[in-house]
Amino acid sequence: MSIVKFSEVAHRAYTREDRFNTEKIYYVGGEHIDSCELYVTKKGVIKGSTIGPMFYCGFTAGQILFVTRNPHLKKCSIADFDGICSEKTFVIETKDESILTQEYLAIIMQSDDFWNYCEENKSGGVNYFLNWSTLADYEFELPPIKQQLEIAQKVMSAYRLKQSYKKLLDATREMVKSQFIEMFGNPVTNTKGWKTAKIKDVAPEMPSKEQLSGKIWLLNLDMIESNTGRIIEKVYEDVENALSVQSFDEGNVLFSKLRPYLNKVVIPDEPGMATTELVPLRPEPSKLHKVFLSHLLRGNQFVNYANDIAGGTKMPRMPLTELRNFDCILPPMDKQLEFVFIAEQVDKSEFELRKSIDAIDQVIKSLINN
Repeated sequence: MSIVKFSEVAHRAYTREDRFNTEKIYYVGGEHIDSCELYVTKKGVIKGSTIGPMFYCGFTAGQILFVTRNPHLKKCSIADFDGICSEKTFVIETKDESILTQEYLAIIMQSDDFWNYCEENKSGGVNYFLNWSTLADYEFELPPIKQQLEIAQKVMSAYRLKQSYKKLLDATREMVKSQFIEMFGNPVTNTKGWKTAKIKDVAPEMPSKEQLSGKIWLLNLDMIESNTGRIIEKVYEDVENALSVQSFDEGNVLFSKLRPYLNKVVIPDEPGMATTELVPLRPEPSKLHKVFLSHLLRGNQFVNYANDIAGGTKMPRMPLTELRNFDCILPPMDKQLEFVFIAEQVDKSEFELRKSIDAIDQVIKSLINN
């Protein structure tokens, strides 16, 4: 088994694309690539998007997209479709399939050794990044092709099983969304004629009054899973190092006004401090249940509404005035609680599915690192 440098067996593919004049349909930003995922699972449509001039790198199905910003997030996945990406995302491919297969290259780039190297050799201060010259010098063991194929087959089989569980997970979430619409109608147009009140009157912006000290939970947007509000990772920092943040607690519903299409809404399970992009709404318990509100804000109807009125090209935000003055439906509390019970039962099912997915992830990780 020989030791090789990354640049000896792989290279960065350069294909320049004009986002205004391309036959490609999709684009991939950092938000579309999940941490530690072998394949890109999300994408955006170029037409009508607000992507900037740095999105000029073309890629084709089978190539690897490596997000160079914030390497600690471990975003590196195979695209199974054609598209464009930012120059900050490297498009990587093997130089010779008879020496290094593309699938095995993707596996190498998911290994603990690779990510440790990236973390130890990153550049920058607040926004860390990895240069091509640094990536090019990464060294790893290259097994014979037969062994590469055997490892890749096992990893990809486990990955396909994981994806089948994730489809079940997605189906349960869609069931909850459908249940919400069945019970309450479209919350934006109020198709069922519920009593309403301005968000500012029933869920005003109100950070926590709790005085925090020592190590605190520091929540940034990249730590929140889109569409679910699940916390991907928890980071704790000394309170004196927390800058440009506001406090929250379990009584808040945190709504991200930045890039509403990313759909990031969180009910925190402990006090902490968050980026000011997260609006700390505090629903009045007698009128608006926090779980009900979180599902309303996370639903397709409200997300589309927020996207339509978002201002800003590169960094669109939902105007706070519009959020504060949104006419929030207020079904009777017994109806809200009926929905909350259903949502919480589904959460339990999701928890069991996630346990299965996590177990498969451990198998995949073991195969990759051994």
